Amino acid sequence: MAYETIIVEIEEGIAVLTLNRPTVLNALNNQVFYELAEAASTIAADPSVRVMIITGGDKVFAAGADIGQMASASAVDVTTSDNPSHRAFHLIENMPKPVIAAVAGYALGGGCELSLVADVRIAADNALFGLPEIKLGILPGGGGTQRLPRLIGAGKAKELIFGGDFIKADEALSIGLVNKVVPADQLFTEAKKMATRFAERGAVALRLAKSCVNEGLKMDLEAGLQYEHKCFSLLFSTEDQKEGMRAFLEKRPARFQGR
Repeated sequence: MAYETIIVEIEEGIAVLTLNRPTVLNALNNQVFYELAEAASTIAADPSVRVMIITGGDKVFAAGADIGQMASASAVDVTTSDNPSHRAFHLIENMPKPVIAAVAGYALGGGCELSLVADVRIAADNALFGLPEIKLGILPGGGGTQRLPRLIGAGKAKELIFGGDFIKADEALSIGLVNKVVPADQLFTEAKKMATRFAERGAVALRLAKSCVNEGLKMDLEAGLQYEHKCFSLLFSTEDQKEGMRAFLEKRPARFQGR
């Protein structure tokens, strides 16, 4: 499918989804969200893809929502909207494959919220993160009030949400918002390196491991442990489990088939 606001490239089991509205700093509007949802659905269903990278390129990730599109909206408009951002973010967050966000430059508002639905965030040393919606008289409405405190804790999340301030990559790393900070000119190389490492693992085990973490966060500990054991047990019916353990015993790299 041809897209107008994003670019999707697939190579060696890795899908790279690039936001492509450079003239407006990759601002997120409804069309972007519809195309993100369509692309995420397609990638999730493609057995040749094992990992996805989301990026905005080497200058900016996404500088937030398209305020021009939002400014004239009424409460009725927002209430009755089909909420395309939530659908897109839900599909990416629940994709049965690892998702890596490679963030350079601004990741603000909806751009920051988009990075939060990835499993791992790698930031360039020029990255700036923030949820400045409070300065517009609103609150983060793309999941920021829910996903950020789950990631970095309620206290720090409230500070960022209430103040609407930006933080640099090194602070984002120190509070657990990102996994790694790298020089800007090495961002995509590092993201690709991590994606390649993930892609070499067993696809079924990756899918269930991601599900265990995501679903477990919605449960109490005992229920989460039971869910983990169920997934652990299921993996012993897969060819990948047999291959992985056989390869270990034979002291050779495993050749996983995703079955």
